[in-house]
Amino acid sequence: MSKQKWEEKKTSLGNAIVMSAVMLAVGILVGVNWNSWFGGFAPYLGIESNVSSDMDWSALNEVYNKLATTYNGEISKEDVVEGAKKGLVESLGDVYTVYMDSEESSDFYDDLHGNVGSGIGVEMGLRDGYVRVLRTLPDNPAREAGILAGDIIYKVDGEEVYSLSADEIAKKVRGETGSEVTVTVVRDAQEKSFTMKRETINNVSAYVEYDGKTAVITVTRFDNDTGTMVQGFAKEFADKGVKKVILDLRGNGGGYVSAAQDLLSLWLDGEKILIQKSKHFGNSATNSGSGKAILKDIKTVVLVNGSTASASEIVAGALQDYGKATVVGETTYGKGVVQNLYDLSGATVLKVTTAEWYTPNDRSINETGITPDIEVERTYEDINAMRDPQMDKAKGL
Repeated sequence: MSKQKWEEKKTSLGNAIVMSAVMLAVGILVGVNWNSWFGGFAPYLGIESNVSSDMDWSALNEVYNKLATTYNGEISKEDVVEGAKKGLVESLGDVYTVYMDSEESSDFYDDLHGNVGSGIGVEMGLRDGYVRVLRTLPDNPAREAGILAGDIIYKVDGEEVYSLSADEIAKKVRGETGSEVTVTVVRDAQEKSFTMKRETINNVSAYVEYDGKTAVITVTRFDNDTGTMVQGFAKEFADKGVKKVILDLRGNGGGYVSAAQDLLSLWLDGEKILIQKSKHFGNSATNSGSGKAILKDIKTVVLVNGSTASASEIVAGALQDYGKATVVGETTYGKGVVQNLYDLSGATVLKVTTAEWYTPNDRSINETGITPDIEVERTYEDINAMRDPQMDKAKGL
């Protein structure tokens, strides 16, 4: 275990900007005649070629020509095309609008459906400028090794990864079942290394537990079958004499809006669950299903925290607006925008922010989140000591 003092290291924003600009220039301009090239390339981005007819690309064309005639190295046409796609999307400055190549799109869909393969059983996310462990999963290698919530992920197999995104780090942690991985974390300004064998992770999107007459439904993400699963749980409640439901959405980063719609149909009967406002698609409302609201009169508490985002915020916001639930915990993440997925050629995917969504009472939560009715903090120390004051509060209401 390393005892060296942890020192913060920072990447150069200036260098990153310069490199991004170069990649954008090289990527977008693959020939002297940009306009004709774009006409052939545009369909791969899922856009009409005439969209660019009013754009003047001469300045970028100049940059590409200079690179093509002076760069001391090979310029790969395939890399240029991929760089063009990524550069074009990244130039929007929207972290939620992303171009994914075939490998990235495959990983994205695997994550969305819980097909995470083999790993060490940690949930991680960006906190205070670093990717930290949010929690370790029971009966998985990370918890057994001693990794704790709050640890900064510093290295994977000796490679510094702290400047990468959570998704990029997760990809490095995963691997073949039974293979070893060494994860180095920073805790209390000290490095600590843990070598573990990867195991298959059981990652269902929802499950239910009972505490007397209280049913605790935990939803970890909104997958295609999440709503159906929870509806199946709810049909058993009457036979089990359930008097109260706790819906735990902590750490739920979202997923399909349709799954949130199915879930809300247990409490809302054909009522509006969100409002979408879009520059290109106009304004519209989404309603819950009808005739399925078997929990509409049952006492409900929703648990949320800073990692509750997107579709899970739709659920919490709608139940709060209609007074169907008491929201307990910490202010949610604040992702009040809608993305659509567009399958492109070559098994690539474009994820595009197409609208902003509002709660049924026309509240915007983007970048502000949903404020709980009852605020209760749960610290990393609580998590590591297996204490849960938020759940305790929910059960006591």
